[in-house]
Amino acid sequence: FQFFWLSLNVWLFGKTFLLYNQGLQYYYLHQMLGLGLCVSRASASVLNFNCCLVLLPMCRVLLAFLRGSQKVASKKTRRLLDKSKTFHVTCGVTICIFSVLHVAAHLVNALNFSENYSKEFLALNAANYRGEDPRKLLFATVPGLTGVIMVLVLFLMCTASTYAIRVSNYDIFWYTHNLFFIFYMLLMLHVSGGVLKYQTNLEEHPPGCFNPNKTLRQNLTVPKAFEELFPDYTTEPFPEDLPVPEPFVQNSFMRVCSEEPKFQSHFPETWLWISGPLCLYCVERLYRYIRSNKPVTITSVISHPSNVLEVRMIKDDFEARPGQYVILHCPRVSALESHPFTLTMCPTDTKATFGVHLKVVGDWTERFRDLLLLHSNQDTEILPIFQQRRYPKLYVDGPFGSPFEESLNYEVSLCVAGGIGVTPFASVLNTLLDGWKCYKLRRLYFIWVCRDIESFRWFADLLCMLHNKLWQENRPDYINIQLYLSQTDGIQKIIGEKYQALNSRLLIGRPRWKLLFDDIAKCNRRKTIGVFCCGPNKISKILHKLSNSSNSYGTRFEYNKESFS
Repeated sequence: FQFFWLSLNVWLFGKTFLLYNQGLQYYYLHQMLGLGLCVSRASASVLNFNCCLVLLPMCRVLLAFLRGSQKVASKKTRRLLDKSKTFHVTCGVTICIFSVLHVAAHLVNALNFSENYSKEFLALNAANYRGEDPRKLLFATVPGLTGVIMVLVLFLMCTASTYAIRVSNYDIFWYTHNLFFIFYMLLMLHVSGGVLKYQTNLEEHPPGCFNPNKTLRQNLTVPKAFEELFPDYTTEPFPEDLPVPEPFVQNSFMRVCSEEPKFQSHFPETWLWISGPLCLYCVERLYRYIRSNKPVTITSVISHPSNVLEVRMIKDDFEARPGQYVILHCPRVSALESHPFTLTMCPTDTKATFGVHLKVVGDWTERFRDLLLLHSNQDTEILPIFQQRRYPKLYVDGPFGSPFEESLNYEVSLCVAGGIGVTPFASVLNTLLDGWKCYKLRRLYFIWVCRDIESFRWFADLLCMLHNKLWQENRPDYINIQLYLSQTDGIQKIIGEKYQALNSRLLIGRPRWKLLFDDIAKCNRRKTIGVFCCGPNKISKILHKLSNSSNSYGTRFEYNKESFS
């Protein structure tokens, strides 16, 4: 995909470059600026294209609607929606690359405007006189000053988006990324300067044509006394109704001009590119603000082993599908900051409760945990609603779509989780616990890899209940559970009557992925299997590679993935 997108942008760059390099309307401007004109305009067209599209993947409500509606009936097309984050990042990288080209070209243009100043084409000049300091064009004009500020904003956004900064200090990434609104406002001002102009009267004044009126004024010597006596007649042009004198027609192939060249600034096309997506994004954000304006009711807070916190909530008219996620915002933790969390429990017809599991790994989650557990004497106590404690206000935005919604739409699904990456599959398991016959899914392979034994306790009860339910319904083959413990310290802790069903499915070490895929393909010949992964990138890459590999059983694996970032 990245190669295709790069090729598309290079093609757009090349087409625009040729337009400005060969277009007659840019002849005089090209003579003044050279290739700097072509590169600046070609890169600007690519920037317009990407600045238009970079916002669309962030319209989460629109993506969730398309995924959940019948508008997109094809499963393959719906899977493209899962690439929204990749598409957003690709557009951002493209903007950074072509911004460097755009800035470099305009630096050359500023220098050429100063050095190639011409009194012949005053309307075409951006400089006021020959040899003007190019820095004045950069810092004393609206296009120059807004361009400098946009470069600074883009630099902050790009550097703060790197993996190292996002992991070490997510707050920096969050706050700098919200500077995009300032970037777009400056972009609209940037294009309103009208520095680069094109010729409008090509028929009356073809580029390089012969202008007899101008030649007469330049070459004929008028006596000084005549200028003093008849000043009004010294600037009269050569009469148009008289034939052009023979000495002025040197070349029979040279066209004669009928008037001076006229120049006009381009209509700012950037408005046409970005106004639609920007308005759509702003409308969606307003809708999301109105939808999430009412705080939820926290019914219980449960502390799990390995620094994992479970929060169960109730909200009026809240509906969600298994695999979706929500964005939590707690003003007492941070006034502006919010974070996405996958739903581990979805509301159903019989219960309105929904919940999330969050791992305490950063400043935001630490402060959020301290506020929630501050009011609780016993971490694992669950109180009825009428005995509600005074928890801090919590706002929920969502739900939003994710690749894991498709796990119930395959006849056979392989779900692989690494550590806390099990959360998307928890809502799927909870849904199957309520009833599995209404879904297309008929066999589920569930693989969960953890470093310590205590992590399995997050959803051990859920796995046991689902296992027992399927045994009672005589469908023990519906789900195949495999738990892998990568570290053997404390393995004795899980042994007990309560989790006896899981003890027999606990394996030491890491999965042998190739053998696992071969075994699944052998048991499900000529079927299409959905592969879903939420975990470290290392596991994700292995599964992606194996999914694209062929096998002798005619089994096809379709890969879906969500990774930690």
